[in-house]
Order: sequence, then C-alpha cells, then structure tokens
Amino acid sequence: MSQLEVAMATLIQTFDKYAGSDGKKCTLSKTEVKTLMEKELPGLLKAAKNPSEVDKLMKDLDFNGDSEVDFQEFITLVVALTCAAHNRFCKR
Repeated sequence: MSQLEVAMATLIQTFDKYAGSDGKKCTLSKTEVKTLMEKELPGLLKAAKNPSEVDKLMKDLDFNGDSEVDFQEFITLVVALTCAAHNRFCKR
C-alpha cells in the first residue's frame, strides 16, 4: 500500500479501536473521545489548560447534535489538526 493508503487505514483502525466500547460501533461517545485523545493525542490534551476542553471539543465536533462523534465528525477533527500542523510548519 502507498503511504496515503496506510494513513487512511490507520485512521479507520484508530476510530474502530475506540468506538464501540460504550455499545455503538459506529460512533464515539464522550468517554471514548476522551480516551482516544488521551492515548492518541496526548500532547493536545496537555496543551489544553482547561479540563473542560474535551467537553468543548465534543460539542464542536458533534455537528448533528446526537451527543456522539461519528466517523465523518472524527475525520473533521483529524483534518483540522493536520491543517493546523501544516500551517505551523509552513511558517517556519
């Protein structure tokens, strides 16, 4: 597989790894989002000084208002973070 195909497969596997522990395999609950972020994005959580940042992030990600994060909403987070990182490196 190409690097991009591996990256896509990794995103799917990462979502699937955390989704479903609360019963729904196709969405992430607030608890699952927090666990995913603690394990997969620890630097991002450490940068957040306010402990309610996960609550705010969850609200921002939950576009359809169902109190869960589906795969499309998860990918929106990944894209936003990737764009921010890319912009940061371009400014150097």
